[in-house]
Amino acid sequence: MDTQKTKGAGDISSDEAFATFSKSSVAMVLTNPRFEDNPIVYVNDAFVRLTGYSRDASVGRNCRFLQGQRTDPDDTRKIRRALEKQQDVSVDILNYRADGTTFMNRLLITPVFDSEDELSYFLGIQVRLDKTSAQGMQATADKALREIQHRVKNHLSMIVGMIRMQARQSTAAEEYKSLSRRIESLQLLYEELTEPTDQNGPQTIPLGSYLSRVANAIAHIDGRAGIRVNIVADAMDMPVDHATRMGLILSEVLTNAMQHAFDGREEGVVDVRLAALTGGGARVTISDDGVGIPEGINWPETNSLGGRIVMGLIDGLGGTFDVTRAASGTVVTLDVPAESFVPAPTD
Repeated sequence: MDTQKTKGAGDISSDEAFATFSKSSVAMVLTNPRFEDNPIVYVNDAFVRLTGYSRDASVGRNCRFLQGQRTDPDDTRKIRRALEKQQDVSVDILNYRADGTTFMNRLLITPVFDSEDELSYFLGIQVRLDKTSAQGMQATADKALREIQHRVKNHLSMIVGMIRMQARQSTAAEEYKSLSRRIESLQLLYEELTEPTDQNGPQTIPLGSYLSRVANAIAHIDGRAGIRVNIVADAMDMPVDHATRMGLILSEVLTNAMQHAFDGREEGVVDVRLAALTGGGARVTISDDGVGIPEGINWPETNSLGGRIVMGLIDGLGGTFDVTRAASGTVVTLDVPAESFVPAPTD
């Protein structure tokens, strides 16, 4: 059994929490063309390391701030034309770090459309090119980057659907906070994809390790001192696309618990258990010793945003979901069938 246990939210230092998102070597940036000058609305830690610019120094600005005097105008025109036509583009462009040094940036940009075919975001994937890659490893790098880009784009489209629902009933600040949290869950997924292993094929990841990272991240983002989050996980692998849904479900349920389960309390415990079922498949149990769901409230309700998100994700897994009032607190149980652990056939 592969057993993993997280720290309590109050025990996680800011440095440890930052390190949770800092292992991926692939820089990612989102821009919002609905705002004037298509500003950046999200960057991950890999972007910060690549460019030297902090999140605060990046968000709200157009990506052209990375360009400089020696940047080739033909490259910038190529990018501009692709954005105007809402098309994919790939370019090797000279960019400038915050300290003024230059680097060659392999940049892939793709538009992200919502379910109604309206442009919502542009996704940029960036990798610094060294001399070796520039001399003969381009095809391999392109293949790997495009695979990551394809997965991120597909998963972002699912998240954009969530945000579209939320935007009708929330402020812009709430919209982007939720967007950032859900993208961080995906960022952890891509870190797992880059971990070397002899046991997992390219289409699967270790589910326990991924869910443990998600639990730690939510404990830091939405937790507080005195609230502990523990996770115990059986060792099992899951196809990437289904693991995405599992991570987002855990993110939604844990966030809900952190925000509501301990109202008026200084201390509490949330336990997360991932267990393999005898006939195949898996069961995830999320229990807390908080105040419990108020009488008359049935969560997840289909008339609430969180409820619609969770039920939609569960339907995509073919799973079942149950919420019960315990003697102290709430118990959420998610059962996922064996079919969800079988990778889809590849062409």
